[in-house]
Amino acid sequence: MTTFADFGLPAPVVRQLTDQGITTPFPIQTASLPDTMAGTDVLGRGRTGSGKTLAFSLPVVTRLATSAAKAAAAGRPRRRPGRPRALVLCPTRELANQINATMEPLAKALGLVTTTVFGGVAQSRQVNALNAGVDVLIACPGRLEDLLGQKHLTLDDVEITVLDEADHMADLGFLPGVKRIMDRTPTVGQRLLFSATLDNGVDVLVKRYLKNPVTHSVDEAAAPPPQMTHHILAVADADSKKHVVHALASGTGRRVLFTRTKHQAKKLAKQLTGAGVPAVDLHGNLGQGARERNLAAFSSGDVKVLVATDIAARGIHVDDVELVVHVDPPAEHKAYLHRSGRTARAGSGGDVVTVMLPEQRGDVRDLTRKAKIDARPQPVAPGDATVAALVGEVAPYVAPAPAAPPQPQRRKGGGPQQGGGQRGRTSHGQAPRGEAQRGQGQRGQQGQRSQAQPASSGGHAPQAVRADGSAPARRRRRRGGRGRGQGGSAPAA
Repeated sequence: MTTFADFGLPAPVVRQLTDQGITTPFPIQTASLPDTMAGTDVLGRGRTGSGKTLAFSLPVVTRLATSAAKAAAAGRPRRRPGRPRALVLCPTRELANQINATMEPLAKALGLVTTTVFGGVAQSRQVNALNAGVDVLIACPGRLEDLLGQKHLTLDDVEITVLDEADHMADLGFLPGVKRIMDRTPTVGQRLLFSATLDNGVDVLVKRYLKNPVTHSVDEAAAPPPQMTHHILAVADADSKKHVVHALASGTGRRVLFTRTKHQAKKLAKQLTGAGVPAVDLHGNLGQGARERNLAAFSSGDVKVLVATDIAARGIHVDDVELVVHVDPPAEHKAYLHRSGRTARAGSGGDVVTVMLPEQRGDVRDLTRKAKIDARPQPVAPGDATVAALVGEVAPYVAPAPAAPPQPQRRKGGGPQQGGGQRGRTSHGQAPRGEAQRGQGQRGQQGQRSQAQPASSGGHAPQAVRADGSAPARRRRRRGGRGRGQGGSAPAA
């Protein structure tokens, strides 16, 4: 049986993988590692969940450690401020964080430093990290271009460039920026491109930036994995749909529910939480802190339901997601496959449910045909055995925490302020985070699960952001009206 030690990886890296319980390479890793370790340009194709992140992380840290050792022997510094030696480009903040979570332990085992750069957060921490010197920079195109324009870094020392989820970057309109960034990397460096498909201009990137690449395609990206079971539940009307969706969310295992709009994701997460099924949402209107808190609550198991837009359809890996529900069928089959790919990952099984209204029958038929899904609609009503079988074991009911009574607030001059109970409360009348859950039992007592408050519940609307979260330049408001145009940034997912 092939092991990671067979590829000539450094012993500290192999030990780190073993400590994480990773001992057997996935097919994409077995196929590509001999070429990537040798410095060859590689085009890796495979569906989501096939192990692409580790496939490029291992050669990146190994080759950088080797070159650092040679530099040290020649008396040159291992790393210099503002001059990363490897660049990983990816489309979203969540994916950047997950790539870093995979790569950072491997890099640390070899004395290397990684950092992330993306929008939605203050750039000062990112600038400080760059100034301290990094080996691997994991970045989204928007913020990276901003920092390059401000001359906080240069890409002149980049030895290896990785384009991850290249087709998704194309879908989000990032290709012009990706080309500008790639043009600033040395032409002599190694380039690795990983993508599920080669449409929407990804083939242009391959032809322009990869030199005689070796292609490794371990599966058909347009087909679902065999461990995934698909179901189409035909409901009679919107009311039946609501009850079926709530039932599907109520199981004990992790499940992801996809909606088409950000408003629907926020609303559904709030409704589920109010009904005793703790849920968090993930969409482009959330600030970076809220997105990280919600994803962390879902990843840790504190909350078992994630309600998301297509922002979570690509690159987000959470173990043991047993059910994906298309609350709103996606517009096209690629989105269906990527959404569905949140379950049945790494050889595990999983169920995918599409909830279909009568007027959506034709669209769903076309969708499943293009996605090569063999599933026939099953008429269901709330409480049907078909729904119950998909729900599995139902989680204990968790009563919503009662809202604290409003407390009168006093003016500086003395008497109670009118409407004082509204100060410090969110736009939905909920107490600020950290105060709303008082009096609720501790996690694990009386069979209750801990209840996480969706981070989107109230607060001020976030500033418009690019798809990777970087904010367009602020413009001064004029008296009596809004400022001028917002700029041409890509829309948030």
